[in-house]
Amino acid sequence: MIELSPGNTLDISLKEDAQGRDHVEVALQSPGCTLSLTPHQARVLATELIMAVNRAEVRSNLKHSHNMVRDSAPTPQKRGLFSQAFAK
Repeated sequence: MIELSPGNTLDISLKEDAQGRDHVEVALQSPGCTLSLTPHQARVLATELIMAVNRAEVRSNLKHSHNMVRDSAPTPQKRGLFSQAFAK
């Protein structure tokens, strides 16, 4: 069971129909809505959810790293043996 908000939960369970076939039941408690999926449909839904979460995490990380680069102070230029020879 997943609590979405206070008093609103999502329950995922494996059920068997009258013919003995399995199906995944996704039930939203508050409005009383139930989604019955075949195992294949449930797998496709899970894959889509995982891909969407991965995209959101990548987007968040890119925004965070972009802000870090923009906020950091410029690094002083290193002067080594070759940079001194060509600076003249």
